[in-house]
Amino acid sequence: MFTLITLPFELTALQPVISEQTLSFHYGKHLQAYVDNLNKLIVGTEYEQMPLEEIVCKSSDAIFNNAGQVLNHNMYFTQFAPLNAGSHTPHGRILDAITRDFGSQENFKHEFEQKGTTLFGSGWVWLSVDNDGKLVITQELNAQNPVTKGLRPLLTMDVWEHAYYLDYQNRRAAHLQALWEIINWEEIEKRYITLSR
Repeated sequence: MFTLITLPFELTALQPVISEQTLSFHYGKHLQAYVDNLNKLIVGTEYEQMPLEEIVCKSSDAIFNNAGQVLNHNMYFTQFAPLNAGSHTPHGRILDAITRDFGSQENFKHEFEQKGTTLFGSGWVWLSVDNDGKLVITQELNAQNPVTKGLRPLLTMDVWEHAYYLDYQNRRAAHLQALWEIINWEEIEKRYITLSR
């Protein structure tokens, strides 16, 4: 059975980018509900003993939706660090890959934010590694995750309204721009190195 991940920071730690109220609802209510629903749905099924990524790749309908949202949110919440902790700018191998595949960090951020703001409805924008080792940015609707396309996800921004509406109302672009301030690039670098082996 799956359990709610432990956040690597306090509920107040991401303010003012993400308020305590938003984090409390998003993590404590939304993600908890996805975990609880997934656990109920997989009892007695072939998915009961599968790892989360495998469930996402093999399931459909309600099991897929809840498993996808658990996987997405686990990656989302564990990629952040408080403003006064972690490294909030890309460095090392991930910076080299960003420069190689997007021309510059600025070009990368612009394309990422554009994909996030232009995604119609609810979903996610992702930075992933493809089978050739190239970084790619994709839009994923609803509970979709790039693993279902054979990609290896590194970084994501949640563009479901519950992720930002209490703090930013309808200003999705402002929310996406602010999130760069709390991305923990040390974590993204670790993910990239692990996936590039």
